[in-house]
Amino acid sequence: MTCKIVCNMLLTRIRLPWLSVCKTRVAAPSRLQRSCAPLGNNRWQHTTAQPSPCSWKARENSFEVSYGGLVMQFDYMWLRDHCRSASCYNSKTNQRSLDTASIDLNIRPEKARTDDESLYLTWPDGHVTQYKLDWLAQNSYEGKKHSAMHPHSLWNAGSYARADAPSVSFEKFMTCDQELKRFLTNFLLYGIAFVDDVPATVEDTEKVTQRVSLIRETMYGRMWSFTSDYSRGDTAYTKLALDRHTDTAYFQEPCGIQVFHCLRHEGTGGRTLLVDGFNAADKLLQRSPELFELLTQVPIKHEYLENLSDHSNHMIGIGPVLNVYPWNNEVYMIRYNNYDRAVINTVPHDVVQRWYAAHRELTKELRDPDNELWVKLTPGKVIFIDNWRVLHGRESFTGLRQLCGCYLTRDDVLNTARSLGLQA
Repeated sequence: MTCKIVCNMLLTRIRLPWLSVCKTRVAAPSRLQRSCAPLGNNRWQHTTAQPSPCSWKARENSFEVSYGGLVMQFDYMWLRDHCRSASCYNSKTNQRSLDTASIDLNIRPEKARTDDESLYLTWPDGHVTQYKLDWLAQNSYEGKKHSAMHPHSLWNAGSYARADAPSVSFEKFMTCDQELKRFLTNFLLYGIAFVDDVPATVEDTEKVTQRVSLIRETMYGRMWSFTSDYSRGDTAYTKLALDRHTDTAYFQEPCGIQVFHCLRHEGTGGRTLLVDGFNAADKLLQRSPELFELLTQVPIKHEYLENLSDHSNHMIGIGPVLNVYPWNNEVYMIRYNNYDRAVINTVPHDVVQRWYAAHRELTKELRDPDNELWVKLTPGKVIFIDNWRVLHGRESFTGLRQLCGCYLTRDDVLNTARSLGLQA
């Protein structure tokens, strides 16, 4: 059976206090002016009097390139270090061969020229480096700060329902790469994705997860199956309601992906709550950028203490509530767990007071009913949750409820997505 897939990635606009950031690709001009000349001091190089789509200027501390509407500044040492010639870079292993420590920190090129596609620099030892102009645009700081590392679609309960993100079926998912790609497309966009018609066993749940990634073994085991039997020192092992949270905030690197499969439930209640943490963070950024910034800077400790006859663990993880890439302010991880947050003793009292105010505003967004997506997990439906983005919880329940699941290594999930041609 031929698998069909629509892989149009919806790119979310990320609003920053001082600029708007969205995923962009600098389009190459249809034709570039050619130029070739020794480097002069702060002189623009052109071959004709007509405007050139690509021009450059040798400044004292940087090499300036104007291309495709983007003005980029490159450090000279950076340019020499990123030479992709055969003597400097092994294209078979995709690794640098050049010894960075051997480059003169004050190096400057002696000549420069451009053609329709490339910039060429001649170094003092006669070595010539060729840079594709598209490559420079994509890898410049100026280009990166205007693009998202991980394009995604922010959602609340209503917008997710309207998106009508389809589940994938177990049989096709296990045998068809296009079905796997469709699943990962949804997962990258929304931070959640579902596989239906999975046999309600731990073994088949494990097979589904291994289709996506390696399983991350923790002190809870590799694959876990539990009921409300208080067998572990965690509220999840009860029938109580659980407020929205991310898991393993007490790990220095929290688990990236969480998998749940309800094998059986003989009772009422127990719906799963899902909230897009990135959407809540974006709302906070729009309304109170100074509070958003505070939550990206204050390190908070989370702790897991377990002292049972069969289990003894003491885990500590430290990091801010919101983790962002510093060059574009894009949130890549939220660490939010009020159950496991430890004593705040890493910042002075005046910062603590402001942190509580920032945390309160973020909590308001996370608890906005419009942002709450409620899902009833049933035997056969397996959910994958991006634990760095989507908070989960549950309502209280009655009767016997058995869940199984595991954590997945985030790097391997993203690796699978990239191998299928997705941006991740």
